[in-house]
Amino acid sequence: MGRTREAGCVAAGMVIGAGACYCVYRLTWGKDENEKLWDDEEEEEEEEEESCSDKPETGGKTEKGVKTNVGVGAGPQDDSKPKADVKVGQENDPGVKIEAHPESQGEGGLEAKAKALFKILKEQASAKAGRGIRFANISGTRTLSSGLPCPGGRGGGCHPGRSGARARSRASGKAKRKNRSKSTKAPATAWPVRRGKFNFPYKIDDILSAPDLQKVLNILERTNDPFTQEVALVTLGNNAAYSFNQNAIRELGGVPIIAKLIKTRDPIIREKTYNALNNLSVNSENQGKIKTYISQVCDDTMICRLDSAVQMAGLRLLTNMTVTNHYQHLLSYSFPDFFALLFLGNHFTKIQTMKLIINFTENPAMTRELVSCKVPSELISLFNKEWDREILLNILTLFENINDNIKSEGLASSRKEFSRSSLFFLFKESGVCVKKIRALANHKDLVVKVKVLKVLTKL
Repeated sequence: MGRTREAGCVAAGMVIGAGACYCVYRLTWGKDENEKLWDDEEEEEEEEEESCSDKPETGGKTEKGVKTNVGVGAGPQDDSKPKADVKVGQENDPGVKIEAHPESQGEGGLEAKAKALFKILKEQASAKAGRGIRFANISGTRTLSSGLPCPGGRGGGCHPGRSGARARSRASGKAKRKNRSKSTKAPATAWPVRRGKFNFPYKIDDILSAPDLQKVLNILERTNDPFTQEVALVTLGNNAAYSFNQNAIRELGGVPIIAKLIKTRDPIIREKTYNALNNLSVNSENQGKIKTYISQVCDDTMICRLDSAVQMAGLRLLTNMTVTNHYQHLLSYSFPDFFALLFLGNHFTKIQTMKLIINFTENPAMTRELVSCKVPSELISLFNKEWDREILLNILTLFENINDNIKSEGLASSRKEFSRSSLFFLFKESGVCVKKIRALANHKDLVVKVKVLKVLTKL
């Protein structure tokens, strides 16, 4: 206990001595220069606050050329590592030159340590009060170093303390208010207005009766305004999702009124037209009306922009129209185009095209025309394990159906009539497909693995 009490007395004496030395220094030696130093810093902070939004500077320097000191709560640095530690001494403010009297240096540096400690306490107090260090360059693109986390992430922002954020918000207050006043962002609307606002008599999600559907069809038939046509088509398409309205629209003569807009050049109108016809095509009697336009839809789907919304809507309509065997022969001339689209399209286009081709493989009568068409040799790349489950299952189903149809139709004996660029040669004669399918037997997905084993047992 005696040694502990002695150590405590020594520590207390050192603290009292440091405070006394600092008081003597403030009253005698460094009073004038120290007051001038703090006054200069306060003036520089006020000048930076006034000129931050009007005169932004680069390089993080003030107008007098004094580099801002970045400590706890400061922004991103040029170095690859964030500097969050505070060093005691004159290194905390390298841009400010502090001239000390020789008398203070002769005292063993105790006064300098006391002054540095007081300066750190003053910075911490000003940071808590919201007077953190301000940056001159607030506007512009923020550049983050590789060692700093992104702002707003779960691991914390680029600034370890909240004082830096408060200082930046206060320093850039004027600039942010100016940017908000000049903002020209339009409010979100439910429809892309291209002509002007039109007071449509119904809401697009209302379930309409037959007289109301007749009014909408009359508006669609008479108007040439694209916005009005779009709203009317969406209204009819939503109502066509119900079976009783599918019959009502057909009985009111709505199929030709809707289908005539296939010829329009506006891609949005064509997309909405295909969507409305797609909902109507669920009804078998409506398919008999839509079959007149199926070749036109197919041609437009092939020549429109790849992976566009119009192409996807057209593929969905063709898929619905080929669920049964009644109208598949109307699209047999487009088999090479379907396989080319299967190779060139993106993920969603590939899946929708596979569903369309699988409808043809379900009909054995279409097998000869299907396997005799020319296909790109790169089509074999769809059997790679890098693709996701849906694409692999669809391409395996397509191969399985074609292989079964070739056996049932006896086409294996007439292999000489098929060219080397045909689907028959790629799937049956080359042997490449079989190797690719056997490589998928070790796939990590259990569903794909079961499908592969099922296909291999039929070879």
